[in-house]
Amino acid sequence: MFFKSRFYVLNIHLAVLVALSAGVRTVLLLSVWRLSDPTPLLVLEEYLVGLLFDCVTFSYAAVPFILYLMFVPERSFAGRANRYAVYAGTLITIYLLLFDGVAEYVFFREFGVRFNFIAIDYLIYTREVIGNIWESYRITPILLAIAAVAAGIFAAVKPSLDRILRVADVRGQRLRHGLVYLSLPAVVFLLVGQEFTNISSNQYANELAGNGIYDLFAAFRNSELDYDRFYPTGDVRASMRRLRQYVAGPHDRFVHAEGEDIERQVRPIGSEKRLNVIVIVEESLSAEYLHSYGGPAGLTPNLDRLSAKSLRFTRMYAAGTRTVRGLEAITLSQPPLPGTAVIKRPDNSGFSSWGSVMRTKGYDTRFIYAGYGYFDNLAAFFAGNGFEVVDRADFSSEEISFTNIWGVCDEDLFRRVIRESTRSYERRKPFFSIVMTTSNHRPYTYPEGRVSIPPKAGRGGGVQYADYSVGRFFDQARQQPWFNDTIFVVVADHCAAAAGKIEIPVEHYEIPLLVYAPMHIKPGTVDVIGSQIDIAPTVLGLLNMGYTSRFMGRDLRAPGAHVPPRAFLSTYQKLALLEGDALVVLGPNKQAQAYRYSRKERSLRLSDTADPVVADALMYYQGANYIYTHRLNREQEGKYAAAPQ
Repeated sequence: MFFKSRFYVLNIHLAVLVALSAGVRTVLLLSVWRLSDPTPLLVLEEYLVGLLFDCVTFSYAAVPFILYLMFVPERSFAGRANRYAVYAGTLITIYLLLFDGVAEYVFFREFGVRFNFIAIDYLIYTREVIGNIWESYRITPILLAIAAVAAGIFAAVKPSLDRILRVADVRGQRLRHGLVYLSLPAVVFLLVGQEFTNISSNQYANELAGNGIYDLFAAFRNSELDYDRFYPTGDVRASMRRLRQYVAGPHDRFVHAEGEDIERQVRPIGSEKRLNVIVIVEESLSAEYLHSYGGPAGLTPNLDRLSAKSLRFTRMYAAGTRTVRGLEAITLSQPPLPGTAVIKRPDNSGFSSWGSVMRTKGYDTRFIYAGYGYFDNLAAFFAGNGFEVVDRADFSSEEISFTNIWGVCDEDLFRRVIRESTRSYERRKPFFSIVMTTSNHRPYTYPEGRVSIPPKAGRGGGVQYADYSVGRFFDQARQQPWFNDTIFVVVADHCAAAAGKIEIPVEHYEIPLLVYAPMHIKPGTVDVIGSQIDIAPTVLGLLNMGYTSRFMGRDLRAPGAHVPPRAFLSTYQKLALLEGDALVVLGPNKQAQAYRYSRKERSLRLSDTADPVVADALMYYQGANYIYTHRLNREQEGKYAAAPQ
């Protein structure tokens, strides 16, 4: 008899998982067919490695069911209650696998990857995520369709289940079979790692070779990675001594002539300008959307007009692919660390931040956010690092004309910015505000009649509305008495797209940076490669401010002839350094890979890992980790911890 053991129930579940996973893999492959550089051999590898990870995923998920099958008595197993329990469990499993397949497709279409740390964040903030999904998709028909397909699959496998449920398994046989099944997850835990999916230099192919459920739990397990344990390292004392030379400006003076800390006095040239500063951080505003950065005409007319009147930085790169990465880099002026962003980590207050610098200068410092501050731990982070927090909870009903699940619309947010700025002006206090928008985010809903693209029509409408709101803000700001004494900074938190064929698609990190103050800053362009960590030192340089700095960024207008222009880019596991046309990518398992990047062709080619830029990457990232773990960028305590011997 083919069905000779009750454990064959698991085989049926495995067959369903493998079949549905192969179906999902096929749909994803077709959606990126050209981008995945398919060859017969590569496609075969995708399916074979994918099959391995499907089986690995099942081996972990099956453990509680194995234990149940091992120990439930024969009499109970043959009973009606168990039969209906097996039916229900099988139907629920099929439904969840189908639901996962649909969710993976939606996630892949949005981010170009399988489930990763972004999905972990989404699981944490269920209110925003469920609301976003509900506003973006026709959920009820989708759920009903999944239920109908699940019922059809269950009807197909039910006869096999019935035959298995009639099998008699003696206790000894059950235990032997169970131990064999239980040994599988132990073996694969020791032998199989996520790096097995790296079958190609094409990242889409690597994603297709994985399993979304496995990747989700792997991301959860690796949310914070110990740099020294997982990433390539060198002599930390030598790295820190060299880093001091790289971060110092031409007129800086280190607080300590010797040692590993980077604390220094930034000494200005000329008198200090006590101008107000408003930093507008635009959600997902890739440089490619602005005509002034080479994008299509007509999508961002207000920003393009502003660009012509601003100091425009043409080679600015986002530090990561999430809002928290951008805000972290802008606020703390430090490169990204592997794993979750510092903003979301415990003990994330007391840093030497842009806010703390401005507060020591007597400024009102605010973080003004369209959403609720609990999201991504933003309120706790900014409140603990020198900022007053104004979020959606502080908006009265009279101040809100439109809202979606992410926050108040950009128009409402900017009206509040003007109100807060005027409040400081009336108190005769200079002000510094970081403003975080949300409208350019799925589901792309905003007030009707503002732009030519209707709400919920896609990213283009979100960009148009964001541009419209910025235009209205500046029209209103020009009428304020504080306008002529204010520096306005417009930058993106990250790009709209994060994925690509290569492991770090550099073009998907290019963002605009505009610095506008018509009475104080001459329009022009700065073509130096820069990173979000350089924004604070650059603006402080424009203000001619002297201050104590523990920043790793530098003033892009005077980077120093001995220091190569560079930018920092990251995913949650990969850390990258771009210097000129050289790109170095650091990864777990002590990986370091060098490339040559062609911006014109948007391509990478492998380079020699002996490239000196590899040493620079180790210096920067090992140094950033050392500074963070030894608390050298905190306002208090532990500033001068000694390097390990």
